[in-house]
Amino acid sequence: MKRVLTVLFIITLFSSCGKNTKKENSEDAKKNTEMKKVLFVLTSHEDLGDTGEKTGFWIEEFAAPYYLLKDRGFKITLVSPKGGQPPIDPNSKTPDAQTPATERFNKDEETQKVLAHTLKLESVSQEDFDAVFYPGGHGPLWDLAEDKNSIALIEDFYKHNKPVAAVCHAPAVFKNTKNQDGTPLVEGKKVTGFTNEEEEGVQLTQVVPFLVEDMLKKNGGVYSKKEAWAPYAVEDGLLITGQNPASSEKVAELLAEKLK
Repeated sequence: MKRVLTVLFIITLFSSCGKNTKKENSEDAKKNTEMKKVLFVLTSHEDLGDTGEKTGFWIEEFAAPYYLLKDRGFKITLVSPKGGQPPIDPNSKTPDAQTPATERFNKDEETQKVLAHTLKLESVSQEDFDAVFYPGGHGPLWDLAEDKNSIALIEDFYKHNKPVAAVCHAPAVFKNTKNQDGTPLVEGKKVTGFTNEEEEGVQLTQVVPFLVEDMLKKNGGVYSKKEAWAPYAVEDGLLITGQNPASSEKVAELLAEKLK
């Protein structure tokens, strides 16, 4: 009987150790993820060309990646060129533009408060983050594509082997970014972004300062796309890009995997 009890004790001990080890591994993995810091760079531009209408960032393209990464333990910091509340594209608030992520955002007062107090872009450095993410909306075509701080930040992230992600119109930020040898950052790399067909579909081809698809091709990017409005994301080394609002979560998924 004593021998049987001894065997049972040993089995129980090893079983407990196994469970504890699994628990510790799980906690360690979570801690590693929690240590990862992602910088979100949002536009500060609100005027839609000379139309008299407003633009900004697209809520879905912020909310879906933000919540996916936040729920997985990543620490997120929000910045914009001017700091404070970045402009929200009014069209991203319409009923047909709503998704589970935007609905969550609309009820999330805490995140709304954080968004209202973005830091100034010039105040941050790649040294404090593991990756950078650019939500789209038409705004970046005017400010972030030309912003010297944004350009330098992207080049610095890339130089230090850190992922750079952008979705929909946000790949506009690669218009003036360069490799260390002076060639366009996207040259020879697989990329995607808002298509000419999609821009035509929203009737803004003659309003925007440039077309994302044309710019990426001009800069030597190996551009690809799916049918209009279909979810599509491309990863090539440190660059992760998405075609349209529906691609936001795919871009975030790829970024999360990249940061594991």
